[in-house]
Amino acid sequence: MIKKKYTVTSALLYANGPVHIGHIAGAYLPADIYVRYLKQKGHDVAFICGSDEHGAAITLQAKKEGLTPQKIVDKYHSINKKAFAEFGINFSIYHRTSEKIHHETAQEFFKQLESKNIFTKKKSHQFYDEENNQFLADRYIIGTCPKCGYEHAYGDQCEKCGSALNPEELISPKSTLSGNIPIKKETSHWYLPMQNHEKWLKEWIETGKLDGKEHHNYKRWRSQVLGQCKSWIDGGLKERAMTRDLDWGVKVPIKNAENKVLYVWLDAPIGYVSATKKWASKNGKNWKDYWQNKDTTLIHFIGKDNIVFHCIIFPIILKTHGSYILPKNVPANEFLNLEGKKLSTSRNWAIWLNEYLKDFKGQEDTLRYVLCSTSPESKDTDFTWTDFQSRNNNELVAIFGNFINRVIVLTNKYWNGKVPKRNKLYEYDKAILENLSKVPDKVGVSIEKFKFREALSEVMSLARLGNKYLADTEPWKLIKSDEKRTETILNISIQIAASLALLSEPFMPFSSKKLKKILNIKDKNWLNAGKIIISNNHTINKAEHLFKKIEDEKILAQLKKLNS
Repeated sequence: MIKKKYTVTSALLYANGPVHIGHIAGAYLPADIYVRYLKQKGHDVAFICGSDEHGAAITLQAKKEGLTPQKIVDKYHSINKKAFAEFGINFSIYHRTSEKIHHETAQEFFKQLESKNIFTKKKSHQFYDEENNQFLADRYIIGTCPKCGYEHAYGDQCEKCGSALNPEELISPKSTLSGNIPIKKETSHWYLPMQNHEKWLKEWIETGKLDGKEHHNYKRWRSQVLGQCKSWIDGGLKERAMTRDLDWGVKVPIKNAENKVLYVWLDAPIGYVSATKKWASKNGKNWKDYWQNKDTTLIHFIGKDNIVFHCIIFPIILKTHGSYILPKNVPANEFLNLEGKKLSTSRNWAIWLNEYLKDFKGQEDTLRYVLCSTSPESKDTDFTWTDFQSRNNNELVAIFGNFINRVIVLTNKYWNGKVPKRNKLYEYDKAILENLSKVPDKVGVSIEKFKFREALSEVMSLARLGNKYLADTEPWKLIKSDEKRTETILNISIQIAASLALLSEPFMPFSSKKLKKILNIKDKNWLNAGKIIISNNHTINKAEHLFKKIEDEKILAQLKKLNS
């Protein structure tokens, strides 16, 4: 197998609040599954993420909590970094855009593009709050969305329908600082004329070709990604300001640009590059191998509200810079709803990851499993606490955990923890082994197509196959009359269990680690799955429950908490 380089990014998380399950389902868990799979196959992967610590969302939260912007980003960066780690999201680095290396990298990008005359500088009239003597950045303006009619859309995007917006498009705009209707006041900014890049963008997105050469398989891109990009391009791209009148952010590195910072959607994606630089310098690697090598595969995991920025604006910036690779895929998810309603941080209608980890200690994999099983890959989906309970109890405990427990208990009971030998194979045994051999490829193909729900379903189908095999052969009865036949059945069952330990790792790393310990297997990876992994007389350990049942009281407590 040829080992390849991958750069995989998850959307930089605004450091203005804790991470919730909508974020996890959208950009972080799918990426982690993908990266764990790649690493299991031996590929070289840089998994990049971090805190987006600039922009108006930060200063708004700072005003709300009565803290400085720096204290806000310090607070939430720490909370989220810890929560991600405890949840098993295994980033190569969790970076901060407030770091010096990021400011330098973002400014270098700006100067490079400015030297190539990519930007146009012009004066314009922008919204201004007279009461606060301040120009209003996108997030400081709310109004009615022109696309869906939502009355609390921001000046850069509608959080209800996901449409990217300009403040001028809002109906009845108001300042979030004072609540007043803002005036228009003249200011100067640097603009990115996106319309100048329509031709190559259209070809790249719709055919997968870049500069006339095959770049990626556009048929692998999700319909919502292609649809949103085509809508923007077909509607005619317009110029967009790449600087803002703010005192918090990356300073515009040009004379006569006082009190101006880079637009957060210029600054933030460059954070992937600065994060890679920092990670590479600490690990004896060359960062350019991950961003400027045409043989490296770049993948962006995001939510659908970030599609335009990652598929149009950031690619323009990368290409016009001249040295960078473009993404091969941007697998954006749709939205995850909660108990039939849209997640809302302002209304506290959310499940915060840091709180879940306290309330369900040791059950990280249950949430990973449920969020993957209900992942909004092609349409909005709904998380409910009753479904969460049902999937844990009826699938993880009753199917996966039950199979493993029966196999381990029987092996310890009848063979003192020594794996029995495989004797004569019946046709049924051969069929089981044949099925087992096909599962890794099935799971792998689905992962590579970014169909994580489908991939997880294949893993669970293997656990179901194991249960059926035991139910059909009944080794606990057969041991009394045919020991050799029972040995074969348990040997094959142990092989299924070993493959489950390897194949479940991207999805449920904590349970996978526990199962590997029970089976006493080390130095095995994806390439071993589906094969005879465990030899005769191999010693396994005592049984442990991989999953535990969730009682009604715990679910009722969460529903009460949500509705309080």
